[in-house]
Amino acid sequence: MDWSIAMTEKIYDMLIVGGGPGGYTAALYAARAGLQAVVLERLAAGGQMAETPKIDNYPGYVDGVDGYTLGQQMKDTAEKFGAETKFVEVTKLSLDGKIKSAETTGGVFHGKTVVIATGANPKYLGVPGEQELYGRGVHYCAACDGMFYRNKTVVVVGGGNTAAADALLLSNLAAKVILVHRRDSLRAAKVYHAPLQQAENVEFYWNRQVREIRQGEIETENLLTGQREVIPCDGVFVGIGRKPATELVKGILTLDEQGYIVAEEDTSTNIPGVFAVGDVRTKNLRQIVTAVSDGAAAVHQAEEYLATI
Repeated sequence: MDWSIAMTEKIYDMLIVGGGPGGYTAALYAARAGLQAVVLERLAAGGQMAETPKIDNYPGYVDGVDGYTLGQQMKDTAEKFGAETKFVEVTKLSLDGKIKSAETTGGVFHGKTVVIATGANPKYLGVPGEQELYGRGVHYCAACDGMFYRNKTVVVVGGGNTAAADALLLSNLAAKVILVHRRDSLRAAKVYHAPLQQAENVEFYWNRQVREIRQGEIETENLLTGQREVIPCDGVFVGIGRKPATELVKGILTLDEQGYIVAEEDTSTNIPGVFAVGDVRTKNLRQIVTAVSDGAAAVHQAEEYLATI
């Protein structure tokens, strides 16, 4: 879209796709910098964070906070300084040129810069009990929720880097960690193998598949014999990977082998004026605090970009 076409419609300084912690931090910093910013969110403030019953690793909340409340507080703070929120679903992005656009279920929005904050969703086992016990015994982030299982017994499901890292972290908290994997060896990087084998409180259940999760136990099937076994446990951590929400930018932005947006620590992508923040971008640690950091960095880069156009 060129300037002449866009002049008949409102042009924001920043379009933010996704209303999670990264998106709303970008909105806050943009609004405080005097930029006109709008958050395009299809469900509710907070994104995936809003589904988390209790967050204890975000600074400033001595007694913890639930994800829905924290998401609403981030939204309210950004809007206090002038940011807008539109609850619409983005269906198409046009990111070339000086004026970029987002086609949504609520119309077309135009902006000089775009922040992609669409996040990444955990991959699910798809077994009975998993969704029903989400947040009440079933978890997808050991760094987020592991502390609730200090001196207890937990199951980690998976055999890749995510599961191995979670099992290693949990071995320092839980009394016992049971790693359940459908193969006979880990697929994780070699760096995880020795520490896990040497951890006295880690047990391996090879060639097993989880068939059902119930309160206080899981049921597995031995894939070699077909035998079912019930394993008592206090909590289950599913570590079979995550899927970035990058469908909107496939073929537009550069993605890595896992589908995450390739972005530097300053959040810049291969298209000038387009930034990726939070779980959707390439990074070593995906947490609320790192998403918040990305949001601030994106606005700094956006201000520099806007000064050049």
